[in-house]
Amino acid sequence: MELSAFFAAQAVGMSLLAPDDLAQLHAAFHVGFARRGEALVRQGEANDKEYILLSGRAVSLVRDAGGRETCLGLYNSPCAIAPNFVRSADGLSLVTLDVLDDANLADIAATRLMALMVQSPGIREWGNAVAQSELNRKAGREWCLAVLPARERLDWFRRNYEGLEDIFAHRHIASFLGVTPVTLSRARNG
Repeated sequence: MELSAFFAAQAVGMSLLAPDDLAQLHAAFHVGFARRGEALVRQGEANDKEYILLSGRAVSLVRDAGGRETCLGLYNSPCAIAPNFVRSADGLSLVTLDVLDDANLADIAATRLMALMVQSPGIREWGNAVAQSELNRKAGREWCLAVLPARERLDWFRRNYEGLEDIFAHRHIASFLGVTPVTLSRARNG
């Protein structure tokens, strides 16, 4: 997907970005490529970027001291990755963003995007909509983890992340849902 097509698709449900705003965003983002297995961001390392996944898949993970990982986000292109302010603290990343397929992506320094949002109401509306969408996803997941048993978590996942069950590793989905792979398998077969 082209970057301008991504911005146009994201504008559905809100006012379309003005041509000048679209041009500013397009000029400010850097479009690049990431190889399968590459980490865009590593937990505990400095990162000041915002990312748009234009093609491919990625996961957001946290790892404990023992190396065990928990999946916090599943990203299937085209999509915006969780905003920097959501996945960072004190300038350091709280997560690792792993690329699962060769991927095209766009990035921008978070401070540059913030400056554009201050300058332009249209860009601000777009940026706030991206952030609001991510916070809604996170709140939905927290609710799911807090109140639903495994089978109902899987049903919730299927409703809210349609089609992702078939394209992400079940270990990532199980971790995302707060269950073991064995429990996920039972829920899928039960």
